[in-house]
Amino acid sequence: MPKENVLIVEDDADIREGVRILLESENYNVKEAANGMEGLKLLDEDTDLVILDIMMPGMNGLTACERIKEFSDVPIIMLSARGEEYDKIYGFRMGIDDYVVKPFSPKELM
Repeated sequence: MPKENVLIVEDDADIREGVRILLESENYNVKEAANGMEGLKLLDEDTDLVILDIMMPGMNGLTACERIKEFSDVPIIMLSARGEEYDKIYGFRMGIDDYVVKPFSPKELM
C-alpha cells in the first residue's frame, strides 16, 4: 500500500521536527517547509495533506491557505497558538478541514 504524503509548513523547527517524527512513525512520507512561500513551492499533486501553521514570517498560513485553495482541494489542518473562536471560524471559512491549537498532544493531531 502506498504511503500518504504530508506537507508540514511550520516556522518553529522543534514543532516541525516533532510532527515529522510522529508522522513518519505512522508510515507517512513527509516534506517540510519553514514558511508559506516554501510550502507553496513544495506542494504538488502527490500531496495528500497539508499541516499549516498560521503565524509565520513572510507569508503567513492564512495567506498560504488562500493561495493553496486557488488551485488545490488538498485537505489542510491548521496549527496555531491562536485558539479563539474567531480564528477557528475564519480558518474554516477559508477552506481548512481541521484546526488544532498549540500545544497539542500527538493523539490529538493523529
